[in-house]
Amino acid sequence: MSDNLIGLAAVMLIFGTPIAAFYTFYRIRKLRTEVRLAAIAKGVPVPFEDELPPVARARRAGILLVTGGLGYSATFALISVVERDALLAAAFGIIPVAIGIGYFIDATLVRRELHPSG
Repeated sequence: MSDNLIGLAAVMLIFGTPIAAFYTFYRIRKLRTEVRLAAIAKGVPVPFEDELPPVARARRAGILLVTGGLGYSATFALISVVERDALLAAAFGIIPVAIGIGYFIDATLVRRELHPSG
């Protein structure tokens, strides 16, 4: 495979993946809105979904980032058994783990602000 084709594929993936994700998110929201409007037009009571409280959002983001970072690091740590240079890539898993810990701290602080003890 030529280097030009690999570069083209990389650029298409880098820019195409976020665009596809944004379009999918937009389309899902649009479909939910259309279903809700159709139900309202027929007179069916529509229960509105409650937004997650800030504590739950921060906790969920923390869980996802910490587990994602640990999984990333573990993957490259296993690869480093065969290819020693992969251990350097495993160190980059610290970044999402640190951000996830920050989200856990944020969730704790928000919970304390909502329910002060004393």
